Amino acid sequence: MRDAVIVDAVRTPIGRRGGALADVHAVDLSAHVLTALAARTDLDPALVDDVVWGCVSQAGEQAGNVARNAVLAAGWPESVPGVTLTRACGSSQQAVSFAASAVIAGQYDVVVAGGVETMTRVPMGSASKNGEHLPQSVRDRYGVEGFSQGVGAEMMAEKWGLSRTTLDEYSLRSHELADAATEAGAFDGQLAPIAGLTRDEGIRRGGSLDSLAKLRTVFQEDGVVHAGNSSQISDGAGALLITTGEYAAARGWRPLARIHTAAVAADDPVMMLTGPIAATATALERSGLSLDDIGAFEVNEAFAPVPLAWQIETGAAADRLNPLGGAIAVGHPLGGSGAILMTRLAHHMRDNGIRYGLQTMCEAGGMANATILELL
Repeated sequence: MRDAVIVDAVRTPIGRRGGALADVHAVDLSAHVLTALAARTDLDPALVDDVVWGCVSQAGEQAGNVARNAVLAAGWPESVPGVTLTRACGSSQQAVSFAASAVIAGQYDVVVAGGVETMTRVPMGSASKNGEHLPQSVRDRYGVEGFSQGVGAEMMAEKWGLSRTTLDEYSLRSHELADAATEAGAFDGQLAPIAGLTRDEGIRRGGSLDSLAKLRTVFQEDGVVHAGNSSQISDGAGALLITTGEYAAARGWRPLARIHTAAVAADDPVMMLTGPIAATATALERSGLSLDDIGAFEVNEAFAPVPLAWQIETGAAADRLNPLGGAIAVGHPLGGSGAILMTRLAHHMRDNGIRYGLQTMCEAGGMANATILELL
């Protein structure tokens, strides 16, 4: 039976909005990780059956099939196709799932999956203003004029009894862990520096509850969600080389991990951010694994209530949840985040001898992806 393995995974450092990557076109950012991935694995790009790429705001510079243009910008053969997809924030995690499915089915032998977002150059919402893309039928069904992730985060905090102090403490933890991981060199083996950026740009040192308490809440006047306990607006890209174990062995590649199980789920689109809870349950059920079998969890930190509510519902051990920090500290370049998180997870598993890792992402519309990796 064919399987799907990750031969290698690489990412750019994540840039802050208006930071070091502000002058880099999304296509060039994508081409950079394609080139780095090929160099790291001694990959002949002519072998690639497809490049499957996630990108959320497919407007302006990110319109016109970023994947195909990235292939051309990287100087890869014109025979290599590319497709760009969106499943909101989970777009590049979905790209990995589609690539794995195609490899397992025998439709492809070698695929590069990943994604990009340059939120500085193509601001969030460029493709459509909030709510305007919703037909009246959907607005009538849910009694809203539009769906808001921030409002959903406030709803989650209220439902799970998460105070502002709890959220802020979690946010400080994210920065502390990300800073410690960076200083320890945990990311060095996965980064493809670009534009002079050699480390994730958004990490802040020396934060405190007092400093976070001064920030204004954004989505609700008497709420608990603010910029300090939400993911940062960022720029970045990541790429993974996916093939079968048999093909990898024939090429002399030693894979990082096997894509053990992939799942997708959907939940209430108004609260919107609870999907990872259902997706995790589905992935565990399909895998035959228990929660205790998983040595590391990457739950995207879109807003602090997301991983905290997920942890309450699943009962996962706190020290296994986002052990390297998360998007609150390093940023969340939308369509690139799934590939970036999976790159972090796969390398963390290898570096620490962790057999199973699980990644899940909340997504607009109440959806979520969950993927379980197995160390090889």
